[in-house]
Amino acid sequence: MKFSNYSPAEYYDELFHKDGTVRDGARKLIDTIESLPEDALLIKQQSAETSLLQLGNTFNVYGSEEGTEKILPFDIIPRIIEDREWQQIEKGLQQRIHALNLFLEDIYHDKKIIKDKVIPEDLIMSCAAYRKQMEGFTPPKGIWCHVTGTDLIRDTDGKFYVLEDNLRCPSGVSYVLENRQVLKRTFPEVFASSRIRAVDEYPHKLLATLENLLPATASNPKIGVLTPGRYNSAYFEHSFLAQQMGIELVEGQDLVVSNDRLYMRTTKGLSPIDVLYRRIDDDFIDPKVFRSDSMLGVPGIMSAYFKGRVAMANAPGTGVADDKAVYAYVPKIISYYLGEDPILPNVPTYVCWDDKDRAHVLDNLDKFVVKAANESGGYGMMIGPHADKAEREEFARRIKANPRTYIAQPTISLSQVPTVIGDHFEGRHVDLRPYVLYGEDIYVLPGGLTRVALRKGSLVVNSSQGGGTKDSWVLNDTF
Repeated sequence: MKFSNYSPAEYYDELFHKDGTVRDGARKLIDTIESLPEDALLIKQQSAETSLLQLGNTFNVYGSEEGTEKILPFDIIPRIIEDREWQQIEKGLQQRIHALNLFLEDIYHDKKIIKDKVIPEDLIMSCAAYRKQMEGFTPPKGIWCHVTGTDLIRDTDGKFYVLEDNLRCPSGVSYVLENRQVLKRTFPEVFASSRIRAVDEYPHKLLATLENLLPATASNPKIGVLTPGRYNSAYFEHSFLAQQMGIELVEGQDLVVSNDRLYMRTTKGLSPIDVLYRRIDDDFIDPKVFRSDSMLGVPGIMSAYFKGRVAMANAPGTGVADDKAVYAYVPKIISYYLGEDPILPNVPTYVCWDDKDRAHVLDNLDKFVVKAANESGGYGMMIGPHADKAEREEFARRIKANPRTYIAQPTISLSQVPTVIGDHFEGRHVDLRPYVLYGEDIYVLPGGLTRVALRKGSLVVNSSQGGGTKDSWVLNDTF
């Protein structure tokens, strides 16, 4: 397979310039691929897919006619990020997470940013993820957002923009780790001669982040990953991370609170748990505090949490900072708390609760991407240029009925990466989700998850909407 007939078209291509010449960082990869014997790349692609199948790296899609459990599609051609670009991304994400953490601490305490009229009070108080139960409480070490997945896109101008923040239960990092192992076996000659930043330290870094939350008095401390169970879409990841960190994987039914201490049921009796990396939403954590019908959480765990007897990552209430309407204010949040301009810009965003913004959106629905403020996974979204009249009319009705729930953004021409389609290469659009850990310092996993829209012309990269993944190579020029 050759790249002679491949064209970047009008999009920014991660491996090729517009004139078809190869970008400097991709030269070794492209030369290696073009030097392979006929059909060798397709064999490598099939081998990579078989490896992922054997590893059991799956996700669940509810309502799928193909069954609930699926192997996430994987493409063998990686996306490559130059060192100078990564340095800016890393600094920008560290700045952003620092500011969002200060924002969360403020809105659950003094609400200075509201009193100073930087953000409307109604916007925060109407946020579905705002938890009044957290008012006046400061999590251990003052950290709210221990694990964040921030979605980035690159436009035709070559610049990276933040598309959205995910501070509740961001998923996908297991694919980063597994994809890397598969690619190292697939292109060993390229790895041997390239300077690619490692990603395999992530479980160690995550464990250190969780250990940072341990109370000073904890003796023989225990940490667990709280999962909703095997029917959850990211259950493989929950079990994978627990195994990689060497900690317990637990469900709500495995836990009990006694005298404001959290315990795990074992065959030898009750064993204390000091820190939980929770992978269930706030609503289901504790039926005594949030949803009373929850069967996934642990009755009484919030009482233990408020009394400092157990720590949780992420802290309940962090979801207010990834509400898509609040996202529009993050540049002001950064400026307010840090006195700095954002290193990574937002995509221009119109919030439909604002009369002027809403009127503009309704007049231009054929040009905008409209998103539900509290949805994820590609649901509750309309891409105006690709929508028919009936769909646009339906979204106009929804916006008018509940304007707080919707935002709109211009359609961005996501960058593309060559992708194996049949027996040739075609460009497919991608985004990037780096993972950020906030412990003793703020660590950004090099590269993160590249999600790819496998349907031709599609801009929707979510796995639940038919997307797949690629490995992300961050080059290191420091050695």
